[in-house]
Amino acid sequence: MEAIATIHRALELGVNFLDTADMYGPFTNEQLVGKAIIDRRDKVVLATKFGNVRTEDGGWKGVSGRPEYVHQSCDASLKRLGIETIDLYYQHRVDPNVPIEDTVGAMAELVKLGKVRYLGLSEAAPATIRRAQATHPITALQTEYSLWSRDPEDEILSTVRELGIGFVAYSPLGRGFLSGAITRPEDLAPDDARRNHPRFQGENFLLNLQLVEKVKEIAEQKQVTPSQLALLWLLAQGEDIIPIPGTKRRTYLEENIAATSMTLTSDELAQIEAVAPKGITAGLRYPDMSTVNR
Repeated sequence: MEAIATIHRALELGVNFLDTADMYGPFTNEQLVGKAIIDRRDKVVLATKFGNVRTEDGGWKGVSGRPEYVHQSCDASLKRLGIETIDLYYQHRVDPNVPIEDTVGAMAELVKLGKVRYLGLSEAAPATIRRAQATHPITALQTEYSLWSRDPEDEILSTVRELGIGFVAYSPLGRGFLSGAITRPEDLAPDDARRNHPRFQGENFLLNLQLVEKVKEIAEQKQVTPSQLALLWLLAQGEDIIPIPGTKRRTYLEENIAATSMTLTSDELAQIEAVAPKGITAGLRYPDMSTVNR
């Protein structure tokens, strides 16, 4: 299977951080990752997430941060992954109906039980992060961050840096748009979830495509791919930022990893800033932003 071969290749190339979640699949991605690392667990820092409640057929039932659900989700993830301890356990989305202290308190119990080593949050607002940190040390915050999603620069980055929390940037390639491979809506399969995202629709698509074309021009000048340029920009934002570009193919994996051996000059960073300033992207990040804690 190419997906498992890709994970194995990543480990061979020195990648040691793998990120999954119970909702991916749903549930099947944890099983896939578990199979891939079954004989090489000691080489992996493994992160998974809970909180987006899904049915077996893929339906979405909302967000839950209830303490009993935290424990149930952790046990189910451990079983699917085939491991005894999760290295980094995230709350995938903040439950507005459950105090963060209660959710993180339950997560802290998992640490005491030896089921989890470190705790994380995803898409949490600064005030929520501070309350969580006061309950139990938070190791990482995972939030969307890329050339076309620069919201963390408002308050999030300064908050986590003040508190000594690492930042994990998901969708660092703008859900694939920044790769330059998507040039028209028809490039997305009919069942591709990105078709529902505002940034991939109508006039937003055309405006965002103009941004990508400018990024491609700079990438060509530097003789790198657009994906590599996007990753280079993100890596230049701080040593505490860890991008997690997802891929199922070894070719793209190797391309992404190659970016870690490159750097951008101050002139190149300024050139990128000129064509992709904060706020230039057209459209919201999600069709429904209500699950993003603000």
